[in-house]
Amino acid sequence: MKKNYNRREFLKTATVAGMGLGLGLPATAAVSKEVAVQKGKRVGIIGLDTSHSTAFTKSLNKPDAGPEFNGYRVVAAYPKGSNDIESSTKRVPEYTEEVKKYNVKIVDSIKKLLSEVDVVLLETNDGRPHLEQVLPVLKAGKRVFIDKPIAGSLKDAVAIFEASKQYKVPVFSSSSLRYLASAQEVVQGKIGKVLGADTYSPATLEKTHPDLFWYGIHGVETLFTVMGAGCKSVVRHSTDSTDLVVGTWQDNRIGTFRGTRTGTHDYGGTVFGEKGNVTLGPYAGYDSLLVQIIKFFETGQPPVAPEETMEVYAFMEAADESKGQGGKPVTLESVLQTARAAKG
Repeated sequence: MKKNYNRREFLKTATVAGMGLGLGLPATAAVSKEVAVQKGKRVGIIGLDTSHSTAFTKSLNKPDAGPEFNGYRVVAAYPKGSNDIESSTKRVPEYTEEVKKYNVKIVDSIKKLLSEVDVVLLETNDGRPHLEQVLPVLKAGKRVFIDKPIAGSLKDAVAIFEASKQYKVPVFSSSSLRYLASAQEVVQGKIGKVLGADTYSPATLEKTHPDLFWYGIHGVETLFTVMGAGCKSVVRHSTDSTDLVVGTWQDNRIGTFRGTRTGTHDYGGTVFGEKGNVTLGPYAGYDSLLVQIIKFFETGQPPVAPEETMEVYAFMEAADESKGQGGKPVTLESVLQTARAAKG
């Protein structure tokens, strides 16, 4: 039977295979040769403190990159990411050396990066600097994908989308879990109208971020993928090992997210529809998200509406509020109003 890898196992396997080691080949066999990149298709990366940066670079810059990537290549990167999250900062030297093998130029400022690229992947693992980092990108008129979490607070997420409108430059943010093949089949109508859904993912915590922003975003994004927007309130039940967040949608459908901090780290869920039920998973890597990013760079049309992305983060913020209030229901509108007021 074919083994279903979870996300962490997939990354480990992909890294080894990508370097040719799993096939007994020399490491240089997987490294792309320097090629001319058509203007308009030059990709820059901000933040080399996440495995997403190396994964995207390998897919775009490998010699046999598929036509679905339309000739886009990473040509430059600004390594600086988090200031103080050790799990992020310690990765920068390794990931910098990794992307250099794919003929990526390392620059010492975002300003320098913007002078050499046409579009941007904002990959800093820490959501807190995202607002500061994205503003010069938007001012320069360059389309940008902002990796999860879009920000370190709901207030900053609001500010990012407002800046996008102000400078008339589109942004796109999503977890790769949105593009599970099984989830997209539900979106395309495989089981008819979705009546409800239960999703799960790891929900490890990072003290500098709202609880679910850091990793629970994966399962929450999956939930919104199949349920769609329109959640009005949430209730959160939380222990040291598990979170259970119950969302009630405006049409009285119910969707739940289970975040785990013990046991096997995996991703999936169940969707209940008029024509049957679907099991979500397994996770199959980043390329399905990367295809959507490239389409966004080409068209300027975000595949996920800004309003839905804001609702995803309001859901997680409301879950924090519910936890603080001992599991009482909290509306998404109330936390959005607070975030808008705090932004001023």
